Amino acid sequence: MNFIVEATVKAIKHIYQTDIAPADISLQETRKEFEGQVTIVTFPFTKFSKRSPEQTGNEIGEYLKNELKEVSAFNVIKGFLNISLSGTYWINQLYTEILPDTFAVFKPNGKKVMVEYSSPNTNKPLHLGHVRNNLLGYSVARILDAAGYEVIKTNLVNDRGIHICKSMLAWQLYGNGETPESTGEKGDHLVGKYYVIFDQEYKKEIEFLKNQGQTEEEAKKNAALIKSAQEMLLKWEAGDEDVINLWKTMNTWVYDGFGKTYKALGVEFDKFYYESDTYLLGKDIVEEGLQSGVFIKKEDGSVWIDLTADGLDEKLVLRADGTSVYMTQDMGTAQLKYNDYHMDESIYVVGNEQDYHFKVLFLILQKLRKTWAKGLYHLSYGMVDLPSGKMKSREGTVVDADELIAEMESTAKEVTEALGKINDFSEQERLQLYHTIGMGALKYFLLKVDPKKRLLFDPNESVDFQGHTGPFIQYTHARIKSVLSRTTLTGVEAEPIELNSEERDLIVTLTRFPETITLAASGYNPGIVANYVYELAKVYNKFYHELSILQAEDEQVKQFRLQLSVAAAKVISKAMNLLGITVPERM
Repeated sequence: MNFIVEATVKAIKHIYQTDIAPADISLQETRKEFEGQVTIVTFPFTKFSKRSPEQTGNEIGEYLKNELKEVSAFNVIKGFLNISLSGTYWINQLYTEILPDTFAVFKPNGKKVMVEYSSPNTNKPLHLGHVRNNLLGYSVARILDAAGYEVIKTNLVNDRGIHICKSMLAWQLYGNGETPESTGEKGDHLVGKYYVIFDQEYKKEIEFLKNQGQTEEEAKKNAALIKSAQEMLLKWEAGDEDVINLWKTMNTWVYDGFGKTYKALGVEFDKFYYESDTYLLGKDIVEEGLQSGVFIKKEDGSVWIDLTADGLDEKLVLRADGTSVYMTQDMGTAQLKYNDYHMDESIYVVGNEQDYHFKVLFLILQKLRKTWAKGLYHLSYGMVDLPSGKMKSREGTVVDADELIAEMESTAKEVTEALGKINDFSEQERLQLYHTIGMGALKYFLLKVDPKKRLLFDPNESVDFQGHTGPFIQYTHARIKSVLSRTTLTGVEAEPIELNSEERDLIVTLTRFPETITLAASGYNPGIVANYVYELAKVYNKFYHELSILQAEDEQVKQFRLQLSVAAAKVISKAMNLLGITVPERM
């Protein structure tokens, strides 16, 4: 709070005849066990006060209490000066700062940032890992947008390569011409089924060849299926019309399926990049690196970079036969994205198994003197585990995103019906509510944890209406809306009233919302918003249980508490929206 910093600068000048820069004054939120809302750290001042930290704190506290009408009291604990601000100050904050529509609205900061997330393969449906990726990327994009950035949401689709050909070949051999229309199956599930069939049939061929006397390694190379898949890939790269047409057809099925999953998850993109368009990119950059001496060509013609001096290893950037590796492609795609948008920052939302890859990629681009490389950031996240035996997928290994969404809606339905509060809802309203609660539970559970941490996802725990969950926060919002629907707001600013600690704590918590957005944006961490809005919901519920709103002692107090409820509902809704979560009006 700038005015407290300024007043402290004046206090030090007045008491100790010393000039101090505002940046040298450390403010923090007062710890819950002490009285006050703002704490000034006094230890650094003792070098010129020539007094103990406690005496210094008392002298500055007296000055602030006498000079600032906003300061109602103070106390000193060791070297910490805890300031209590007056009820009038907090009421003024509510009416002039929090309630207006400008609250927590940041002006454009002139910076452009790209967030790349999802990055699926077109040979199988999205799974639980993709769900965390999508929700994390989308929420980070929303938070950055709220913090004043211009944001471009992108998706780099892995739509080529041997794994794609495996699904295509299996469909050709075993599919009997079936389509999503003929089977009623989602397109990505249908294609994924043939990827699994390929794997099953390939394993049978390997076993057969091993029984014929071949080693495991020989059998893997000599199996007819893998040879056919490799031949199909060569035909695809040569532009064979039949292969390209089949590839386009099956990819269309997959994109239709992905689209339905993305819609259910509530995520979207501004731009799609496709590896089929970008896989040849990067060769120019390799040539550039050879000319500048950043890369070296070995005797067999392969091109490498030696990063041992940087604590890494030697890295291949072009094969001896002139074909690209992933690093080549990623260098080219990074350049393409920058050419398209000239962004200040580019965030890659990719699992932590790729940490080393991105460390190498970013270092190579910096060595190539790409000025934009300093703006590249890998938002690395941990795996998601499930309690054993819960929600096994059809193959028994990976949890399918669509199955997960259906399971969440089903769990939300059970919990909601057990509470018995939606008897007057229409069937359509019920289905919408189950989806809203199920998705709120899933998103909140996955986003409240720091992205870098591995997490254990328990569907039942995530839908608990009393826990640290999305539905608890959604229910708090619905509770506020219920209160507001039973009365009339006058819209008149309240006269100064005596603030209760519950009212003050709620206002104090609300004032922290803009700072929360800034912190979450700078750390690319939706967990900061998630934990803030949970804290806000808890503080509101305490206020709701301790104080009467509709039966308040007089109209003035009632209107003030109603306005406080309006502010809480608005901030809960905005904060949850940053997580991609909808808050219902009724539950």
